[in-house]
Amino acid sequence: MKSEKKKIEEQRVQEITKDFEARAYARKSFDTTWQVNMNFLIGNQFCNIGYGGNVEEGEKQYFWQEREVFNHIAPIYDIRFSKLSKIKPKMSVIPSTTDERDIKTAKVAKKILSAVYNKMGIGEKINEALKWSEVCGTSFYKVVWNNALGQVIGRDENGKEIKSGDVDISVCSPFEIYPDNMSSQNLEECQSLIHAKAYTIDEIKDIYGVDVQGCGIKTYVLNSVISGYGGLGFNANATKITQKANDNSALVIERYSRPSKTYPNGRLEIVAGDKLVFEGDLPFINGNDGKRDFPFVRQVSFATPGSFWGASVIERLIPVQRAYNAVKNRKHEFINRLSLGILSVEDGSVDIDNLEDEGLAPGKVLVYRQGSDKPEYLSAENIPNGLSDEEDKLLNEFSKISGVTEILDSNYISSNLSGVALELLIGQDETRLNMSSESLKTAVRVMAQYILRLYKQYAVFPRLARLVGDNGKLEMFYFSSSDISSDDVVIDAQNEVGETLTQRREMLFQLLDKGLLFDENGTLSNRAKAKFLDMLGLGTWESGQDLSELQLNMAEEENLKMLDGLNVKVNEIDDNQVHYNTHVAFILGKDYAKAKAENPKLESLFLEHVREHKKNLKENI
Repeated sequence: MKSEKKKIEEQRVQEITKDFEARAYARKSFDTTWQVNMNFLIGNQFCNIGYGGNVEEGEKQYFWQEREVFNHIAPIYDIRFSKLSKIKPKMSVIPSTTDERDIKTAKVAKKILSAVYNKMGIGEKINEALKWSEVCGTSFYKVVWNNALGQVIGRDENGKEIKSGDVDISVCSPFEIYPDNMSSQNLEECQSLIHAKAYTIDEIKDIYGVDVQGCGIKTYVLNSVISGYGGLGFNANATKITQKANDNSALVIERYSRPSKTYPNGRLEIVAGDKLVFEGDLPFINGNDGKRDFPFVRQVSFATPGSFWGASVIERLIPVQRAYNAVKNRKHEFINRLSLGILSVEDGSVDIDNLEDEGLAPGKVLVYRQGSDKPEYLSAENIPNGLSDEEDKLLNEFSKISGVTEILDSNYISSNLSGVALELLIGQDETRLNMSSESLKTAVRVMAQYILRLYKQYAVFPRLARLVGDNGKLEMFYFSSSDISSDDVVIDAQNEVGETLTQRREMLFQLLDKGLLFDENGTLSNRAKAKFLDMLGLGTWESGQDLSELQLNMAEEENLKMLDGLNVKVNEIDDNQVHYNTHVAFILGKDYAKAKAENPKLESLFLEHVREHKKNLKENI
C-alpha cells in the first residue's frame, strides 16, 4: 500500500496539474492570436483562426489565382524594434537618508547594477524581451537567485564544487506564463501565477534530481509551406509557426502564490512531469517593505484595459495587411489577363489541347476548321483606377495605425517643410512609441530593484565585482549585503527614443555656449570637462585620472578610517579644499553623530584633522 505521504503528494500533483490545464484553456484564445501574429511577421499571411480555435492554412480557389505576400508588417516591426532597442536606461539609486554612509552605499549599489548589467548581458535580454512584447504584446523577466552560479567557495564531501550563488535573469515568453485571472491589470493584482516550461528529462534530472518520463510536450517550431502560395505557373515558399511533439521532454509547472493568512510567506509548488519536487515558502524577499513576491517582471507593448495581456501593433495591422495582399494580387491577376489575353474559340474549330498547352507563341501557325470563325481575343480593359487608389490608401493606413512613418519620403521633401516643422513631425512620430518605451523602462527599474534585494538577502560574504567604465577603465570592488542600504532605483530622465548622437552633442554645445557648465569663477573645472567629453562620447580622451574624483574618494576613505579610531595624517598631495569640504560634510551627518555618542574621542580626532586642512588653506592664500 502507498504511504500517506505518497498519496498526499499525488493529490497535490493532480490539483496543480488541473489548475494549470484550466488556466491554459482560459488563455487559448490569446495563444492563437499570438500564433497568427508570429505567422504574419515571418510571411505566412494566408492563415486564419478556424472554428475550433486553431490556426488553419487557406488554400487557392483556382490554379491561376495570385497568392503572393507583400509583407509590410516586417519592416514596421524592424523600425519599432530598432528605435526601442536604442533605449539603454541608466539607473541611479537614491540614498535611504542624507547620511554620508548611506550616500556612499547608494553609489556602491549603482556600481553593483552596472556590474550585473555588463556581466549578465542585460542589454541582450532586454532586446529579447522587446521582441516578444512587440510580436505578442507581453513579455516577462524572471529574476531569481541561482546557487549554481558565482565563485567556487569550497567542495562538499563528494568533491562537488560549492558556489557562492548569483543572480540569474532569464526572459520568458507569454506562452510560459499563466495568471489566475486574465482580467488582472498587472502582476500586483494576481494572487497566484504559474510558470510552465518544457525541459528535457536530462535537464530535469540535473536540476531536481528525479527521473521522469517524456510525455510528448508540444513546442513551437518553424516549418516550410509550399502549397497555396505563388501565382499562375509558379509556386512560392512560406515559413509558418507549427507545433511539434517532443517525446524526450516533460513539463515543469511552478505555481507561485502570494502571502496569505494560511501561508504568511507565500507558497511555491513545483511539479516536474508527474512528481512533486518542491513545496514551501516563496524563496525570495524581493517585494516592497521586505515582503516575498513573484520573481517576475512584466513588460507590454500596449497596455490593454481590463486585460492582463498587452496588445501588439501587429494585431492592428493584420486586417490592413490582408486587404493590401488582396488588392495587389487582384491587380496582378488583371495584368495577367491583359498580357496573356483570353481567346474566344468556336467549338471544334481548333485543336483545343494544343492551344492550351502551347498558347499563341510568337510565329505559331494557328490552323482552324474551314468555314468556322477564327479565334480572337476578347476586348481588353485597362486596369481600374480604383485598385491603385485603394493600394495608396492602404499604404497610408499602415503608417497611421503603426505610428511609423518615413519622414524623409519624397512627399515630405516636395512640400518644402521648414526645419522646425520637420522636428515637430519627428517628435510626433516618436510619441507613438512612448507607451512601449515607458513600459520597458519601468520593467528595467523593477528588475534592478529585484537584483539589489536578492543581493541584500544572499550576499552575506564579500563578493568581488568588476566594472568597466565608458572610457575603458577597469574597476574592481568588493561588496556584501551590508553595502546595500537602499533599493530605491530611479532611471535618469532622458528621451532615448528620438535622441540621436548628433542631437545630444548639439544640446551639450548649447549648454556650454550659455555658460551653464562653468563654475562661479567662470572656468570649466577638470571634473566638468571630463564629464563633458564623456557625454560627447569622447571619454577616452581623458585617461580617467580625474584628480577631483580621486581626491574625493581618498577623503571618503579617510572618514571611514577615522570612524574606526585611526589617526589619519594630512598628506602634502592632498587637495585641502576638497578634503576639508568632504570631512565637514561627514561631521554634519548622522553617522558621525551616532559614532561620537558611542565614542566621544572621535570628535577630537576629526577636528584635529580638519584644523590641519584649514591651516594649509590659509597658508596657500
